[in-house]
Amino acid sequence: MDMNTSLNRRTALGMAAGALILESGMARAADPPRDLLVVELFTSQGCSSCPPADRLLGELATRADIVALSFHVNYWDQLGWKDPFASEGTTARQHGYARSQARSQIYTPQMMVNGVVHSPGSTRDSLTELLAAGAKANPLRLQPVLSAAPDNGAVLALPAFADARDDHDIWLVTYDSNHVTEVLRGENRGARLVNRNVVRGIERLTTWRGGAQSWTLPPNERSRAVLVQRRDFGPIIGAARLERGESS
Repeated sequence: MDMNTSLNRRTALGMAAGALILESGMARAADPPRDLLVVELFTSQGCSSCPPADRLLGELATRADIVALSFHVNYWDQLGWKDPFASEGTTARQHGYARSQARSQIYTPQMMVNGVVHSPGSTRDSLTELLAAGAKANPLRLQPVLSAAPDNGAVLALPAFADARDDHDIWLVTYDSNHVTEVLRGENRGARLVNRNVVRGIERLTTWRGGAQSWTLPPNERSRAVLVQRRDFGPIIGAARLERGESS
């Protein structure tokens, strides 16, 4: 995509940082949810508007009721600072959401909750509204079990789910718990950025149709999360995580 176009879009959307976009059109809810939530932050170390959202995601990462994941996109890399954690796969996921929701624009920062609602997530008040709206619009109904196995392996088990009328993608996400970066160039030059739950890999394991099933996952020293999502970037219906040690 054209970088200038991307910047203009980011700037316009950043001015509406408190605006909550509800794909279902339902009203905002004020109270924070109590059930499990999936929060995906699309961000970049080259984006000067992103650090406030990064800090708030860091707070969410400490909560037991939230699977918080930081997806670093690569379309800011041409502006003087190449984000060391950006990749084609993380960027493709953001584009996938835009296609699924018939949106022509992508922007950073963007927080997506439960695969259905999104906003910049840059202020505490707007984030509280976003979390509550995600829980109301699409409460997670499936409880996958992701458990540790010997030698850094893992086992994923999905119970039977009668309401899975559509195909669902099983996404396996690997992430580092913590990274601290001294930014030398670009919009955040001179900043010391702290990024939590930084996604380092994402892959679609299989298509799932609701039957009870289990998988043995290969060894990996990184933390892992599993997202069960209606095919082609639809609503997320279940999630689980398995955390490893801290990274630096």
